[in-house]
Amino acid sequence: MFHFRRVVGAAMVGVAAGGLLTGCSAVEPKAVPKLPARVCWGAFSGSEVTPFLPSGDKVGVRARPFVLAESMDDATCSIDVDGVDRFTANATYQNFEDLIEWGSWAGPDSRPIGVGKKGIVWPGGAGTHFVCEPSKSPSEPGKYIALYINTSKPPEKKEVQDSLPGLLQEFLTFAERELKCPGASAKK
Repeated sequence: MFHFRRVVGAAMVGVAAGGLLTGCSAVEPKAVPKLPARVCWGAFSGSEVTPFLPSGDKVGVRARPFVLAESMDDATCSIDVDGVDRFTANATYQNFEDLIEWGSWAGPDSRPIGVGKKGIVWPGGAGTHFVCEPSKSPSEPGKYIALYINTSKPPEKKEVQDSLPGLLQEFLTFAERELKCPGASAKK
C-alpha cells in the first residue's frame, strides 16, 4: 500500500509539473503587430504610430482616399488591432473657418500647441487646422482644413504623449503638400 501511494504521488507531481511547464511555454507576451513602413496615405511612418498601439495578433489599416474637393469632404485613416480601432487620423474640408472648433475635445488636461492654427493636444489626441484658400469676404467660402489624430486610449508613457504635436505637424505638412494649398499656414 505504501508503495502504491508513492507511485501515485510521484505520478501526480509529474503531471502537475508537466502542466506547469506546458503552461509557461505556451504563454508568451504579445507584441504590437508590425505596421508597414508608411501608413495613412504615407503621412506617417509605421514606427511613429506603433507606440500608440496596444499589443495584439493582427493589425489592419483602412484609409479613404485623401481627396478633399468640396466642403465637408473628409479623409479618414483607421488602424485597428485585433479588429478594434486604436489610431485614427482625419482631415475635413470646411468652407468657413469659424466652423472649426476643438471645444468638445478640450478638457482639463488639454493644452494649446504651436501646430497650425489653434492647435490643441489632449490625452490621446491632437487637432489643428490650416488655411488652404482664405475667404475673400466674411460671406464668401474659403478652404479650411481641420486635422486631428486620436488614439483609443491615452498613451501611458509621457514621451509618447509628448510626441503627438510632432505627429500632428507631419500630418499638417503632408496635407498642405497633397492639397497643393496656396495659402498654407506652414508657409507663413
